Amino acid sequence: MTTIDNEVPAHLRGNGRPVTDEVTRDQLTVTGTLPAELDGRYVRNGANPIGGTSDHPFFGDGMVHGIRVCDGRAEWYRNRYVRTPFFSNPSLDILDPAVMMDVTASKANTHVVGHAGRILALEEGHVPYVLDGVLDTVGPIDFGGRLTGSFTAHPKICPATGELLAFGYAPFAPYLRYLRVSAEGELVQTEEITVGGPTMMHDFNVTEHHVVFMDLPAVFDLDRAIRGEMPIAWSDTYPARLGVMPRTGTDADVRWFDIDPCYVFHPMNSYEDGDTIVLDVARLPHIWRESMMDFPMPELWRWTIDLTSGRVREEQVDDQAAEFPRVPDALVGLKHRYGYMMAVPENASYDDPMSQVGAIYKYDRVRGTRTDITLGRGCIPGEPVFAPAEGGSAEDDGYLMTFVYDASTDTSRYMVFDASTMSSDPVASVDLPRIPFGFHGSWIPSSVVP
Repeated sequence: MTTIDNEVPAHLRGNGRPVTDEVTRDQLTVTGTLPAELDGRYVRNGANPIGGTSDHPFFGDGMVHGIRVCDGRAEWYRNRYVRTPFFSNPSLDILDPAVMMDVTASKANTHVVGHAGRILALEEGHVPYVLDGVLDTVGPIDFGGRLTGSFTAHPKICPATGELLAFGYAPFAPYLRYLRVSAEGELVQTEEITVGGPTMMHDFNVTEHHVVFMDLPAVFDLDRAIRGEMPIAWSDTYPARLGVMPRTGTDADVRWFDIDPCYVFHPMNSYEDGDTIVLDVARLPHIWRESMMDFPMPELWRWTIDLTSGRVREEQVDDQAAEFPRVPDALVGLKHRYGYMMAVPENASYDDPMSQVGAIYKYDRVRGTRTDITLGRGCIPGEPVFAPAEGGSAEDDGYLMTFVYDASTDTSRYMVFDASTMSSDPVASVDLPRIPFGFHGSWIPSSVVP
């Protein structure tokens, strides 16, 4: 159990408390049986302020937590700060416009992906940082000088071509750039995209032949930045739109479709279906309308873009709050039946985790049902990441993995579940030190990063 200090910001209490030490452990206790076909690293990123405090959940310094799994063994656990300019100089102010304009001044705290033999630690305002196989920092990457601005924290890896599809946004023109990185890791396309103003575009969507931008009413306000406030706020006058462009297209090819005002941090997936494009998203009615901590509960919605009529059908799929949606990496941009999300308890609080019951949701789009993995009181999971089973034929033949915080012991576990049965009894779990709540991660097979 933890003691709550009400003088500490809410996001730094309970399991929001940052950890101070970088740890390497190779004597790991496994309960159950780790699937022998799992050969790689599960790595998750998050905001862990070096000085122990931050003004916002998004402002902490990037710390990756990873576990190496091979031959049914958990070989090691490591946590490492990403060595950004903030690590060497913690006094830097993330809201200082001069710092914001330095493309290497990343917190690198949001996501981590494996591509073209590299592990990339990502944050949407700056260039990526490369990590090696044991999670030590190699340094920033600008793709041979071709990347001159920001790079999203949520690129998409095409399962067919191996390309890394991405974008970057900025508070100054050009406000949006589309980026395409080859399977070999070369930045081969940069396109400036015309939008109505400087908005925070946290994520986007890809299909087999298109990308879909989400131009939503979270708008930059430089006056707020100069005052040292969160430089992004909700706008009741900025229109919400979806922009569809061929994956190798240009600004002239973008078609815009109006939708109801809302915000989406994370889509689950998108795909083409005849003359329509279907997007499943975790939708919020707004963000940051009242304050920088104004986060309404996200819920699963479906948007269907009719490319013929020019209209978008908007439907709510579930009224239970959930976030961090995922599908198997092999289905990114393709039609999926199943999607997975982390439940957000109605009484979610850093102060009283024992009052919460953590869960992982599985949505079946064919049957229109939801199946839950229930983790028990005080056990809170993170984003569920899918890893395929060897020789699997069904879409859900595989495993869901995540770090789970146990408030009763103030420790964490790496837990692996059967995605096909959704049994609440894990296939395997590995005891770990406490891992603070974080953001996004990936299963990175050894075939991608040896």
